[in-house]
Amino acid sequence: MRLTVLGKSPSWQDAGGACSGYLIEDGTSTVLLDCGNGVFSKLRRFRDYTTVDAVLISHLHADRWPGTSAPAHPRLIAPPGARDTFRRVVGAWGNEDLIENAFDIQEYEESTIPEVGSLRFSFRTVPHFQETYAIRVASSNGSGGFVFGADCRPTAELIDFAQGADLLLIEATLPRPERSGERGHLTPREAGEHGRDSGAKHLVLTHISDELDHLWARKEAMSVFDGPVDIAAEGAVYSL
Repeated sequence: MRLTVLGKSPSWQDAGGACSGYLIEDGTSTVLLDCGNGVFSKLRRFRDYTTVDAVLISHLHADRWPGTSAPAHPRLIAPPGARDTFRRVVGAWGNEDLIENAFDIQEYEESTIPEVGSLRFSFRTVPHFQETYAIRVASSNGSGGFVFGADCRPTAELIDFAQGADLLLIEATLPRPERSGERGHLTPREAGEHGRDSGAKHLVLTHISDELDHLWARKEAMSVFDGPVDIAAEGAVYSL
């Protein structure tokens, strides 16, 4: 299995960058995990988009939505309520069924385990500002798998879900915890703690702005996590 970072920015894009988006390839199976602003153009550097088998969305914030139709009509695997949400959004400026005509929409739940070729996906709800799912990716080809933590505040749910992961792709958005109101994101140190407590073998910090000192962020995570720590970078490839 091969994981390529297409975009790693939070909801505001880095200069020349893209929001959350990751290309998963395993044998002949190809899935785009999240498709934030700017990801489609990055995808085209690596893959003919008409050959993508499915797009998988972790939650329905605007920096995750698909941004284009595809003649191949791939599967769009999305959280509960996605169809109605897409209809409301595109209905404001066009036909309500625009996304439905471009994709084969399949809504998942925590109990579902969809398969795309050799790739198998499982889900766990994690706390964010809206319904959000961490995603575990496994391969029937016997290669390694990984866990994508999506967007979340500190939570035992992710620690439990990511137990023993070969790679934990985890957000590290904030330099410090939110000062007020409901929490929705992690700091680099908190990301490291989640990696440590889950027993993950490799930590990749993502959903992180280039405005945050990456050297500092990596040191923060490494202060509590004993394994390798990387900062996600566009074009970086991880073989599992």
